[in-house]
Amino acid sequence: MKPLQIYRKRIIPPECILLKGDEIIQADDEVIITKWKTLHPKNDFSHGCSCYFLQSGIKVSKFYRPDNSLLYWYCDIVDYEYDADANTVTVTDLLADVLVYPNGTVKVVDLDELAEALDKELISKELMSTCLNRLQNLLTMIYRDKFDRLQSPLNTLGL
Repeated sequence: MKPLQIYRKRIIPPECILLKGDEIIQADDEVIITKWKTLHPKNDFSHGCSCYFLQSGIKVSKFYRPDNSLLYWYCDIVDYEYDADANTVTVTDLLADVLVYPNGTVKVVDLDELAEALDKELISKELMSTCLNRLQNLLTMIYRDKFDRLQSPLNTLGL
């Protein structure tokens, strides 16, 4: 069997790229865990790790500064498509994101891009509804102090 490969698909801007630099730490029917360096170097962060929750449509990432201190947790609302023949997972970023800072501050971002995608018919009403439901589920976990459940897979591995 071919090794698992992950593709990141974006709606805005439109692109689909192989995450060839990502190191897959764990992959099963529930999660895929990866370590990575930024594709495009940034001043405030340089590397991180991600946990793709395949059943809930959420990807939770830890973004680290160059000195290895945690910048924030970055949560993407996503959709997954698995191709068994090619052993690939295409992760479509549904645009809505949530940042959780080490001090507990929560910030929801990119809802304007989600609205733009709907207005330009880049996303279906069904996928928009899926995205908003997943966003609500994520925010409910965070506000009910259950975010540690999403942090646990990465923290348990020491990532």
